Amino acid sequence: MSGTSLARLLISGAIVFLLAGCNPFSDARPMMDEYVERVGRVLDLEPELSEIPAAELMPRRRNRVLQMPDLELGMLDFLSLYGCELQYVVGEKNSVMGKVMQPLNRLRYEVRFIRTAGECLETVDEEKLKALLREAIASKRESLPIAIWNATWGVEEVETLFTQAKGEYPVEAKDPLSDLARDVRQLNKAVGALLEQSLDVDLVFWGKVHQRWQAEYLAGQLINSARLVTTRLGDAARLIRQRLEGRPLCLNGKPNSQSDIVQGMFFSIYIGKIQPYLADLRRARTDLIEPLSELAVMQAGSMPEQFEGWYQSVLALEGNKSVWASLDKAIETHTKGWQALLEQCGLRPGA
Repeated sequence: MSGTSLARLLISGAIVFLLAGCNPFSDARPMMDEYVERVGRVLDLEPELSEIPAAELMPRRRNRVLQMPDLELGMLDFLSLYGCELQYVVGEKNSVMGKVMQPLNRLRYEVRFIRTAGECLETVDEEKLKALLREAIASKRESLPIAIWNATWGVEEVETLFTQAKGEYPVEAKDPLSDLARDVRQLNKAVGALLEQSLDVDLVFWGKVHQRWQAEYLAGQLINSARLVTTRLGDAARLIRQRLEGRPLCLNGKPNSQSDIVQGMFFSIYIGKIQPYLADLRRARTDLIEPLSELAVMQAGSMPEQFEGWYQSVLALEGNKSVWASLDKAIETHTKGWQALLEQCGLRPGA
């Protein structure tokens, strides 16, 4: 092989490698940008990429964690001297480690306190002590929703799950949500039972949920993708509307060479690339965002005011602030635009 032929072969191989590495449809952001560019190109219009609005950030932990009320020191001191298991529970709480309990351990303590205090109550004869135990149990049951809230939305791990620093939800994701979705469904059942004051709940799994939240950031990626797709579908819809309001794509409903190009791009890019990604987002929203939204809703009575605005933006499925409602509206508007445009040529796609 001559030197010239070898050089050409190497150059061709390098070009193929670079093109493979620059596939705009391998990641969400370049894919959506490329889609808008192509819509503008086939419609003979100049595309404009709008700025993607930033999603509302999760409130800082100090604004999410609720103050957990304690029993009066005198009551705790008295109960710690009484000779049943409650003595050891209270003693652990009064220890150095007990005073800096993480939210999940505090929830475990509260549940254990209520259980053991109830067991002690069955063995007590003295009325004064009975009254004191009943008062302690009632107080702990009343504050239990606060401990539950802190052990879900007040933990540091949930911040990683919702971080917006890890880009968008992957294109052609390989079912990364199954474990997270299963965790949240199990967590919702446990939270529901505890809120109903049913204390026979296994809390061992709860720590594993937090560990997975610490290792994943898919919820934040989904929120980023919802913002991205909403904005870019809006950009494409404006181009389509601009063409609808200007020179018709087809005259007298008869297809032409340009309409063939437009239809080809519609099927190869929108139907072939964009719609599968939209389907992935819908599936991920159902599997993860909806149960997380349920986890917040069932604790609405404990939800801090600073958290509510964030919930309405990134977890609520409806409402003026909801990123998911905005995404649904953008998809609907975009679809109607394509239907109207292709209908000019007798090529209207189904809804």
